[in-house]
Amino acid sequence: MQVFIEREKKNVVVDADKIDGLMLVKQLGLLIGEVLIVRNNEIVTEDVLLEKGDEIKILSVISGG
Repeated sequence: MQVFIEREKKNVVVDADKIDGLMLVKQLGLLIGEVLIVRNNEIVTEDVLLEKGDEIKILSVISGG
């Protein structure tokens, strides 16, 4: 599965045909509270099942005050 990590500006290959968003983020060594998961240009929650053919992007959450 191809995953684009916006913070690092790189594509990585994850060895999984199906994986939920939370497990994907953990496998990438990221924290779920610091990222958004985008599947096929739509933000999804961490419990959504991601499949091999999906276009996956991991975007950084930016907060401030």
